[in-house]
This record gives sequence, C-alpha cells and structure tokens, in this order.
Amino acid sequence: MLEIFNTLTRRKEAFRPIEPGKVRMYVCGMTVYDYCHLGHARVMVVFDMVARWLRASGLALTYVRNITDIDDKIIRRAGENGEPIRALTDRFIAAMHEDADALGVQRPDAEPRATEYVPDMLAMIERLQTRGLAYEAGNQDVCFAVRKFDGYGRLSGKSLDDLRAGERVEVASGKHDPLDFVLWKHAKAEEPEDAKWSSPWGEGRPGWHIECSAMSSRLLGEHFDIHGGGQDLQFPHHENEIAQSEGAHGTTFANVWMHNGFVRVDDEKMSKSLGNFFTIRDVLKDYDAEVVRFFILRAHYRSPLNYADAMLDDARQSLTRLYTALKNVPPVDAAPDFDAPAGQRFARAMDDDFNTPEAVAVLFDLAGEVNRSGDAAVAGQLRALAGVLGLLARDPKAFLQGGAGEAADALAPAAIEALIAERQTAKKARDFARADAIRAELAGHGIVLEDGPGGTSWRRA
Repeated sequence: MLEIFNTLTRRKEAFRPIEPGKVRMYVCGMTVYDYCHLGHARVMVVFDMVARWLRASGLALTYVRNITDIDDKIIRRAGENGEPIRALTDRFIAAMHEDADALGVQRPDAEPRATEYVPDMLAMIERLQTRGLAYEAGNQDVCFAVRKFDGYGRLSGKSLDDLRAGERVEVASGKHDPLDFVLWKHAKAEEPEDAKWSSPWGEGRPGWHIECSAMSSRLLGEHFDIHGGGQDLQFPHHENEIAQSEGAHGTTFANVWMHNGFVRVDDEKMSKSLGNFFTIRDVLKDYDAEVVRFFILRAHYRSPLNYADAMLDDARQSLTRLYTALKNVPPVDAAPDFDAPAGQRFARAMDDDFNTPEAVAVLFDLAGEVNRSGDAAVAGQLRALAGVLGLLARDPKAFLQGGAGEAADALAPAAIEALIAERQTAKKARDFARADAIRAELAGHGIVLEDGPGGTSWRRA
C-alpha cells in the first residue's frame, strides 16, 4: 500500500483516497513573469513523477496545477516592459510549457489561470467576511483575521506567538494584527487598468493566497486528497490556504500535504542575491533535458537537491550506462511487470513515499543483468519500469550520440567513459569476449583506447 509523508502530521501515512479508486491532487504552480528556474523544474518533475505513479497504481487521478498570472511582480515587470499584463503572462506561460515539455513533464489535467477565477475568489472572501473571519482594513484592503481561526500554524508547526515574534509589523496597513494577511488588495491609482477588478470593496485584485483556495475548491471540491508544492510554500502560503479554505467551507481542506525539498547550488540555497540562480534554459544549454530529469529523480523528493556541474556530469554518465545497456540489447516492448522480482522491488520503493533513489537502483540492477545475459525481455522490463518515471523512452543511439557540443555522428564523452567502465568490469570478470567487443564498438566510432598502468585513456582517431 502506498504511504506518503504528510507534512501536516509529520509522519508517513497509508494513503486512502477520499473516493475509492480516485485521487484529486492540487499543486501550486508558477508565477509567470520570468523564465522558470531550477526550483520550478524540481516541482514540475517531482509531481509529474507522483502523478505517473498514482496512475500506474491503477488510480484515476485528476491533477490540477495552477498559474499565478496576476501579482505585484507581474504588474511591475509589465510596466517596465511597457506591455499589457496578458501579453507578458502569455509569453512566459508558453516558455514554461516549452521547459516542461523538454523535461518530459506531462501536462496537468487542468491548468487554471488566477485571472479566470476572480468571481470565485470574491465569493469566498464574502463568505469569510460573513463568518467574521475577514474585515476591511484601514487602507481598504480586505484581510483575514488569523487569531479568529483555531489551529492556525499547525502546518508550519509554529504557535501564533512564535509567528508574531518573527513577523514584520506593517505600521500603516490598518491591519488588526500584523499576522493578518490580505485577501483583496485595494487598487492604487498608479496601477494599470488590466490589474483591477470590481468588487464589493471597490476596485482591486485578489491576494496571492486566496487564488489557490478558490481555484482548488472550484476544480476539485472543498475537500480533496493531496495538496503539493515546494517547501518554501509551507509558510505562509499553504498555512493561509488552510485557514481561509477551512474557514470558508467548514471542512477539511486537503488530507495530505506534500512538499519537495529546496534546490541548493554548491551547497548554498539558490537565490538571485547570491548570484547562483539558474533558469531551466541556462542548464539545458549544457545538459540534455533527460539528464536533468534523471538528476532530479535520483534524489528523494523531500531531501535537499544540490546542483553542481559535477552532479550533472555524474547524472549524465549514469543515464548513459542505462542507455548503453538498451543499445547493446534491443528491448522487447512490454508493460511493466510488477509481479516479477524487479517489478516488486520497484513498486515497494515507489509505495514507500515515492522512494525514487531505490527505484532507480532497481533500474541499474536490471541494466547489469542485461549486460551479463543479453536478455531482451529483461531489457524490456528495464525500459518499461524506467518509463514509469518518464525515463529511457528515446532511441539509445540518439541519446548516446547527442552529447552537448558533439557532432551528430560522434559518441559523447560520457558514453565513451561508460563503455570503458563496462569494459573494465568485463575484464575483471574474465569476460574477454565482451571486453573485445566494446573495444571494437569504440573503434567503430573512431575512439582509440590506450591501456596503461594508470588505467585506460582514450582519444579520437
């Protein structure tokens, strides 16, 4: 049975859908004013993996990932560019889709834009006001009264006093309490007309938190199974979603909360201020997109992910080893066999809070078996199980000849090193026929091997 670590309860729990056989999942998506970065890549790939496994497990999934297409940064960027907000957001939504497609991320079942659900947000704010949980502040914003909602802070694990101690006091906001957050922002005179909507409280626009509450309840219902996003959203965004959603509807919002870990760069948190901020497009200039996906998936989704060139180089070599096994033994096309020993191990790993490192280890065991036995059926199982993770779907030759900076007919350095390592293993096992075959294969690509006391080196003929 699938077990998922629930951030809300801080433990792994058996996953039981609200409606047997069906799952409803909402994931917080991107704010579209710039190109997606590595943190976005991790969210997209992680929850794509989750969606794939839920479906592979026989569950009917409805997956919603929203788009935030109105907020302060978007308004500011559109103003700097001298363009309409919609033109800016359309452009970066298209870029986001290009990046996601490159990473093998399947489209969600629904991808709502915040600006299309403003009436739902207004209705939810009015309900909160009627229930005494929202009020109009002195600056004409509408705010949520945090201290009137019992249980605020249970997702982040902090008491109201702890949160208050770390909160920046907004002197002139007119809030009743510094912890209170904005549900509706009153329009400023200098803001463009395409950033304003009519409301009972005058012209303005929704606050960020109310957007996700309104979209998720509209598309998945007031109570659904899984809510996900990056660890950085746990507080205040997800905490506030719980408060306003449960405050408005009087029922549990989401049963399971999932958060993927931070992306770090050379062991420091990725940030623009540190100058270690990378867009997906930056990375894809130097690395194959499937290598980036593999790099993300071979780490557990809740652990920190350390980005460094050495890590990507290692991921490329590792993925090359898998593709090399398929190149040497063309696989039989088949569905994953979860009754076979390798399939059982793979399923146990994935059912253990989506333990992709262990699932990837199963793939390498299968690749080793393929290299030893030359069994096409085992190669087929390797490809089928990898396909559950969105990996190894390409023609092996196309991948192995497609290294960054290499000519189309040249073998990539990572592929050469992988074959040399395989040859060394074959020699140690006294499988000299296989070792000679690898030398001949490399020679066919114009690669000359030179064995010496320090190991094997290579050069292009």
